[in-house]
Amino acid sequence: MPILVLSPTIYIWKIIYIYNMYKKQLPFRIFIIVFLIGISCITYAQTITITNNANTKKLSFGNAKIKAILDYNKQANIAFLSVNGTPVIQGDAGIYSAIKTKKTSYSSLHCLKDPVIKISANTITITGISYGDKDISITENWIITISNNTIKLNMQRSLSKEIVAEEIASPVFMFSNINTWEGAFQDYGGLAWFYLFNKKDDTYGVHSSAASFWNSKTGNGLDVTVDAPGKEVAMSYSRTAKDELAFKILTSTNKIIPRLDSGTNRRRFLRDTITDVWSPVKLNAGQSVISISMDAFNFNEKYGRGKFAGLNGEQVSAVLNTIARIGVIDKDHFGGNSWHTPYGPICLHEQYIAQMGLAINDNNYLKGYQQCLDFYRDNAIKSDGRVWPRWAYTNEDAMPGAFTGKGFYEAQWGYLLDSNPDLVTNVAELYEQTGDTDWVKTHQLSCEKALDWILKRDSNNNGLVEMMTDSMQQKRGSDWIDIIWASYENAFVNAKLYHALVLWASIEKQLGNTSKANYYNAFAQKLKTSFNKPTSQGGFWDEEKKCYVHWREKDGSIHGRNMVTPVNFMAIGYGICDDVERTKIILDNIETQMKKEHLFIWPLCMFSYANGEGNDWQFPFPNYENGDIFLSWGALGVKAYASYKPEIAVKYVKNVLAQYAKDGLAFQRYGRAEQDGRGDDILSGNSLTVVGLYQSIYGINPLFNRFYLDPHITNELAGTELKYNYRNQKLTISLDINKYAVSNNQFKITDSKDFGFFSTANELLYFHGNTENASLKVNTKAKSNLSLDIKMWNNDMRSWTQSSTDVNAEKLIYKVNDLAANNFYTINIDHTLFEKIKSDNTGSLVFNYRSAKVPEEIEVLKK
Repeated sequence: MPILVLSPTIYIWKIIYIYNMYKKQLPFRIFIIVFLIGISCITYAQTITITNNANTKKLSFGNAKIKAILDYNKQANIAFLSVNGTPVIQGDAGIYSAIKTKKTSYSSLHCLKDPVIKISANTITITGISYGDKDISITENWIITISNNTIKLNMQRSLSKEIVAEEIASPVFMFSNINTWEGAFQDYGGLAWFYLFNKKDDTYGVHSSAASFWNSKTGNGLDVTVDAPGKEVAMSYSRTAKDELAFKILTSTNKIIPRLDSGTNRRRFLRDTITDVWSPVKLNAGQSVISISMDAFNFNEKYGRGKFAGLNGEQVSAVLNTIARIGVIDKDHFGGNSWHTPYGPICLHEQYIAQMGLAINDNNYLKGYQQCLDFYRDNAIKSDGRVWPRWAYTNEDAMPGAFTGKGFYEAQWGYLLDSNPDLVTNVAELYEQTGDTDWVKTHQLSCEKALDWILKRDSNNNGLVEMMTDSMQQKRGSDWIDIIWASYENAFVNAKLYHALVLWASIEKQLGNTSKANYYNAFAQKLKTSFNKPTSQGGFWDEEKKCYVHWREKDGSIHGRNMVTPVNFMAIGYGICDDVERTKIILDNIETQMKKEHLFIWPLCMFSYANGEGNDWQFPFPNYENGDIFLSWGALGVKAYASYKPEIAVKYVKNVLAQYAKDGLAFQRYGRAEQDGRGDDILSGNSLTVVGLYQSIYGINPLFNRFYLDPHITNELAGTELKYNYRNQKLTISLDINKYAVSNNQFKITDSKDFGFFSTANELLYFHGNTENASLKVNTKAKSNLSLDIKMWNNDMRSWTQSSTDVNAEKLIYKVNDLAANNFYTINIDHTLFEKIKSDNTGSLVFNYRSAKVPEEIEVLKK
């Protein structure tokens, strides 16, 4: 029978009736308190509904955001589910249990009798869910608990004997259509993207205990979270023969491994097959328990990125929500190639996987990649320090015998040595985003090991490390451009090494190892000096071609003189080339050729490699790595142009977004002549131009001890206001011409130049420019509000305007740093003397003031 809830109208009339009877004894203020408490209780009660129709054996239940109907007519099946008013499950099959053995299939859709329903307050208990046959008896009890925000399904299953299950669903969610949701984010930051389920029976499996289903077009979202203590949890997503989306949850006390391929068992995505992605699992006799929580959310509220002036914000968000995440194959497996790829490779010689986290801006991605890098640390580094460059579903891409049981291998195309610096770069850049010192300490020895291995390959002591080959005649690759035969001293690898050395030297310094920090810095400077020398003097600068070459061989011959864009972009973007005139020549020459060919984004090289410099089928130009367009170098291109001519960088961001509108960027690469999508893969690196927008144009750079903002915006982007998650804080980034601001719900800093921001509950830090130490610290009362607008910051004068929305004036303690030591300073408030004070021997001074609603200008003047 239905549970009745007192209606608000009846409640109000009863309260009025009671008041009229007892108004002499009941003071009005007490009446008001009782009234308000009652109304709040009604509001709570009205969000939870439970209605049981014993005749039809249908039980309706839900809260304000999720509505469901349980069918218990010889079955236990949630046959209807709506989320935020939109039906997502309706039909013969909904949410139910299923087990498949080699002999037969069992499910709670076919019970031996009607389950028994019991309702108590906001809890529904369904007992007697019995199914099976003469071989096995399966009994389940479901407990559904409903709160204002969550529906929790607790499933208790009992088996009469041990069985081996070919497939398990505990439970399965049979969503009405494959397009009900665009995708499902995983608890480690990956994505099941249903756009890629382009055939019936396509299936993708992951090790995750949570899925966030979302649809950006409708704004609808559903979080499904699994709680199964002591068990491993896996999930699978399938497009059924009826174009439904089958979402299955599997738990096991044993490790859950993929079914395919035989001997490797690493394949997560199955194309066009009804075979389950997971290997058979043994189910013990007796009871098991699993809890499933469902929470509805609004996609725009949860994942909205703010206001994008001058750009299509929906496209920016779409690229970062989909393309950027698809290289995350599973927990412990982050890379650039998608899980949809036939053999699912991960290239550990890609230095931008952590960088993508900066724009993805999801703490789950950062935590997931930490765990992945732990896995790489423990399994992808050889005892001598060599980093295995790749991982894949199968061993077909490996050198004969050069692979491990965990799936790591040396590529058949050659020894790709950039995997060593790239692992270090990813650890360093992820640390900058998380600030997790305890975590990065666990990678200190392994990163040193990886760097030291490759640094030993500088046999002639010129600061440039050498490859495993001496000549292109050996026909082996040595870097990401794997079928171009770069050998001996390779500018591509050395540029990456320089970047890794600079990043890691800073971390060594933070961890207190100054000797290692000095060693890596010294090597980086030596590398930089040799890199910038003309080719005639042993360097990479080609005076005739006006670009950095790809490599020089042991005999002194020069190769890759064809303006290889990643080499030249890395030289500029990583700070190797600090020659303004060289930078201008490189970038102007590239832009001239881009305009001539009307290319929408930069190709891998501007002109052809010479015959013999690459695999034979790379010729004639342009073809594949000899001239095709790979978007994975877009962030470096944006960075190179952002500080030179940001309008050019913005142009290519807009071009990539326009291409996304045409084809979803769902390709490995683009042909040079027709700019048509090619390849049987889709690379997460296709998002990197948009990542570059975030990092180099918007200037968003989370660092280990501060949020650093360094914008290079154009007039058309002025007025951009971004929402950004930083260390569990919700920041708002406001960008106008020469006026940039970072704020949270308590503090705000505005400046006309780059600056750093950091805050705690009662402390605000301002970092002038890119300084590592706070230039200004303000201690406030907890939850006090404060805004600072920086006016001037130089050796002689520091000034800012302060304001607050606090109702009462609150005490502020200012500490100004980086001043002249033991020097007298004058503190002025609105140009009137407030205090004279002397800095200490560290160059800091402290003074007290108070907050005020009216803006006040504070000046610190050197006497």
